[in-house]
Amino acid sequence: MSETDTAEAVDPGLPPAPGAEHYPALDLANSAIALPGGQFLDALGTPSGANQWLVDHNLAPADAGLQEICAARLRSLREQVRALLAAHVDGHPAPATALAAVNDALTRVPTASPLGWDSVRGMHRTAPHPIDQIVDQALGILAADAADLLTGADAARLTACPSTPCNRYLLRAGRRHWCSVRCGDRARAARAYARRTQTPAT
Repeated sequence: MSETDTAEAVDPGLPPAPGAEHYPALDLANSAIALPGGQFLDALGTPSGANQWLVDHNLAPADAGLQEICAARLRSLREQVRALLAAHVDGHPAPATALAAVNDALTRVPTASPLGWDSVRGMHRTAPHPIDQIVDQALGILAADAADLLTGADAARLTACPSTPCNRYLLRAGRRHWCSVRCGDRARAARAYARRTQTPAT
């Protein structure tokens, strides 16, 4: 079974991680989820899935008709945002490639129609391909949101869920540092099991 097939066959039933309701970029980073048993869920694994994700976040119309090249651009930005979140959480320098990718997305938001020329119309203003324009706009918004998350007041609350194999990020609230009740229960069960099976020193 391919990774995409696995993704479509699994419903994790997980709510958005804390903070994702305020930061779409955090939800983007968490749109590829590692699950117990080696299963994997990628909400952006297909063009239709990527289209639906953008629709759900009010970043594209339902009939945008994303193609695989557009979905791939969204997945690529996700990986760069994840790299920046990981660097922040771990206290490491931000990867230059991730910074460049996010800055590129920020500068791609169309602000004016480009100038074109052909032998029939002569000099004229051209419109970007509608899907490209939608994707550029969405990527720009998500990149700006990631920048706000990493530089704003909530940056200090950003953390990675410590429950194996979860790979989601969240904003800590009080003592809670798991992304879901399920992950918290799994971590507590693992600790209890480790205590029960620990052999006394001889």
